[in-house]
Amino acid sequence: MSAKVVVIGSLNMDLVTRAPRLPKGGETLIGHSFATVSGGKGANQAVAAARLGAQVSMVGCVGDDPYGQVLRDALLADHIDCQAVSTVADSSGVALIVVDDNSQNAIVIVPGANGALTSAAIDQADPVLQTAEVIICQLEVPDATVGHALKRGRALGKTVILNPAPASRPLPADWFATIDYLIPNESEAATLSGLPVDSLATAQAAAARLISMGAGKVIVTLGEQGVLFVQGDRVEHFTAFAVKAVDTTAAGDTFVGGFAAALAAGQSEAEAIRFGQVAAALSVTRAGAQPSIPTLSDVQAFKPS
Repeated sequence: MSAKVVVIGSLNMDLVTRAPRLPKGGETLIGHSFATVSGGKGANQAVAAARLGAQVSMVGCVGDDPYGQVLRDALLADHIDCQAVSTVADSSGVALIVVDDNSQNAIVIVPGANGALTSAAIDQADPVLQTAEVIICQLEVPDATVGHALKRGRALGKTVILNPAPASRPLPADWFATIDYLIPNESEAATLSGLPVDSLATAQAAAARLISMGAGKVIVTLGEQGVLFVQGDRVEHFTAFAVKAVDTTAAGDTFVGGFAAALAAGQSEAEAIRFGQVAAALSVTRAGAQPSIPTLSDVQAFKPS
């Protein structure tokens, strides 16, 4: 694969601790370990797309602190174009992550410099957007910036992906017409649709609701239950690959980056979904966010059990 993907979004330093379980309110636990790992949904998806075969450019902001340089260097190490990554007078974004012994996580994000990614910054990055085959956005930067980027992507005739994470409320109604692929997980699909999502049937109902709200194609990632693709009356369920999970951090980002890389390279939707699933499955067998993301050769060598 060798196609251009532009990712517009967040760069965070992940402060990761592993503990026996997630703490309850007011409770203090003794953790197993602590690490700082480059992350952020935008940066994770950029790294995933790059490692999985695409030419990638990142549009975002980091702070003028030591974390900012580390975050930029992590992208450069994966040969990601950072000409549209700005340094601003603020702290870099951070994510506080607890991972339990069952590989489930709880995350608190402090946006920091990510909040400085404005619509004007998207306009300044327009030459980069014009080179894209696929444009990816998430929700860890200001909503106004995301909306502006989605509309510009549509105006340029690019394939536009929105991973609505983290979703705390329904999307603005005028966004839907700008999105080619809306890719939520279970909780995000529930938040956006207003319907509970706890099974394949309820995921399909939520996706149908999102389509009735204007979404064209919805891909719901369901963890161990696989992936559900819905477009009008077309419904396809892709079963998950069985692997031993170590850490689910960045699995969703790996799927999105892999799907985008494969789609940009001309693979069919079904092929791109399976490719993204293999990449995500491999990622959960490793600890950390960006360190867990596999390469194209890893995916090509994968043999399902």
